[in-house]
Amino acid sequence: MLPFLLEIGTEEIPDWMIPGALEHFEKIFAELLAKHRLSHEPLELDATPRRLVLRSKGIEPVQQASESLVTGPPVSAAFKNGEPTPAAHAFAKKMSTDVASLRRETTPKGEYLAFTQRIEGASTASILAEALPALILSIPFPKNMVWAGKGTSRFIRPIRWIVALLGEEVVPFAIEGVQSGNRTDGHRRLGKPHLAVNHANYEATLRENGVILSAAERRQRIVEGAQALASAKGVKVSLDPRLLETLVYITEFPTPILGSFAEEYLSLPEEVLITVMRSHQKYFAVHRTDGALAPHFVAVMNTAADPDGLVVSGNERVLRARFNDARFFWDFDQRTTLAGRVESLAHVTFHAKLGNYLEKTQRTRERIAGLAALAGADAAEADRAALLAKCDLTTELVKEFTELQGVVGGLYARHQGETEGVARAIYDQYKPVSMEGEIPSTPAGQLLSLADKADTLASCFSIGLIPKGSSDPFALRRAAQGVVKILAEGEATLPLDAFHGGDAALAEFFKDRIRYYYRDVRGFAYDEVSAVMAAGFADLKDAGSRLAALREVRPTENFEPIAASFKRIKNILKQAGFEGGAVDSELLAEAAERALYNEFLRVREGVRRMREEANYRGALAEIAGLRPVVDAFFDQVLVNASDDGIRRNRLGLLHQLLTELSSIADFSEIVTR
Repeated sequence: MLPFLLEIGTEEIPDWMIPGALEHFEKIFAELLAKHRLSHEPLELDATPRRLVLRSKGIEPVQQASESLVTGPPVSAAFKNGEPTPAAHAFAKKMSTDVASLRRETTPKGEYLAFTQRIEGASTASILAEALPALILSIPFPKNMVWAGKGTSRFIRPIRWIVALLGEEVVPFAIEGVQSGNRTDGHRRLGKPHLAVNHANYEATLRENGVILSAAERRQRIVEGAQALASAKGVKVSLDPRLLETLVYITEFPTPILGSFAEEYLSLPEEVLITVMRSHQKYFAVHRTDGALAPHFVAVMNTAADPDGLVVSGNERVLRARFNDARFFWDFDQRTTLAGRVESLAHVTFHAKLGNYLEKTQRTRERIAGLAALAGADAAEADRAALLAKCDLTTELVKEFTELQGVVGGLYARHQGETEGVARAIYDQYKPVSMEGEIPSTPAGQLLSLADKADTLASCFSIGLIPKGSSDPFALRRAAQGVVKILAEGEATLPLDAFHGGDAALAEFFKDRIRYYYRDVRGFAYDEVSAVMAAGFADLKDAGSRLAALREVRPTENFEPIAASFKRIKNILKQAGFEGGAVDSELLAEAAERALYNEFLRVREGVRRMREEANYRGALAEIAGLRPVVDAFFDQVLVNASDDGIRRNRLGLLHQLLTELSSIADFSEIVTR
């Protein structure tokens, strides 16, 4: 085994693209090794903004030899009177052997001469030298660029150097004139260029030149440094996870610094201040021990130290200017109330084919009225919130800080004297922003969010704007996921068909989101989700309760055997083409089928009662308890009897058993061991 190191040195890669690129890099390199039958030690991936690195402690130096069976002439043509013919000798010569070493192989076309040819493996270095240029350029990024001239290769950023070492030797290849070698570059300011490296000194050389290769170590350095700075001031840093990941992948030598700003800026809402710090300056906010925002921030430099405080003062100066902008926009916006901005929505386009935001507002209000009627809820607060919900799109603060839409509307509504319920509903209107996010905290907020998302989905689907592949410019998947999560976890009980209105494509779209929610977010097994959804999912709260009951009952001894029996029943009915019929108790001739019928009637009544009481666990346990009589039925009764009437009666019994007892979950969808 030989150690392997591949480093692709580039101009700075956008931080959010790096984790996905590493994942694909590892996958395609592993596939390359597997394709060429090269065994290897685990692959290790690392990255900084300026380098993608793949390493392995060992790759086989030579490809494993292989054997292939080569067929020659038919035996009838290879031998005459027991002696080999010229055809046999020619085939033996071609295989570099003699006729005696050939074998006979029987094929569908007859008997042929054959030879097992051993193919010696190529060297790993030669395989990699040929394959790596195309492999590197195939690492997928959302958008690539041409840097070496028109018609040349594309990559996320210009490639400046390549380190490729197998053992102590360089794997020779080039990409657009950049030749592989054993030299890397250090940090732009803290290190030197053209540093010779080998497997033993690679990480140490980078560290000596200002590059911490490990993302995990950079993350730890940021976290511990930020916490230490805050602790020294008696405050606590708020380490936003998404910002932390950004900082990890935009730095090679991260060093946290603590800055301050004037207390007077704390008169602005915390959401505005944090957004300015986090989204515009990439600073962590800092809070006091009582939870209030403190007049400090933590920034992260991509260098070792700031002995003269120049970096801190520069960051403070920039932040002060941004806060002044925010305060100006806040004060300026107060000249017109949200209510006074409603008519201005006629000048804000939602979509060229779907009208403006004033029209969308009206559609949302109509949907709220309909949903409130279905849920038996008061629509007054949600309706008022809907009227004002999109008005912050016309404010200067949202124009400057677009990520604050909705939040600004809620803050302005509270500041301008709207009720807390209306303000909170506007504030929460875009929730949940993901399947892991919180749903709106109030019934009015939930109604507003549902109606707004439902309008966006129905409107876009009506003009054919249906997401395909990764393309989803109107975030319709997120909107549908939000509807599903609110219906499953919110206060109102609403039918799913109120949100797709009979549109088959939209109904199927919701169905996919429901599967994802219960399987990937709630953690139910895929076959449990299939079983419950097969029994109906118009009420998502009810579906969630049935799933929870199914998961509880599944480990019991009768569950999987009865599930296997239900699958068998389904197959029998399908093969017979039987679609239902009455059961005549007079035709139940065998004791086992009479016992099954009587038990079925008893269990059916109990299941119906428990279904009405939402006692799904008890109902499923009752159904599973049918196992002994079902087993006895299949052991002692021939379903496909010669008498047509008896056969149809038995099929009718099985059909009733399957349909009547599948209202909670379709047992036949369960995968049994």
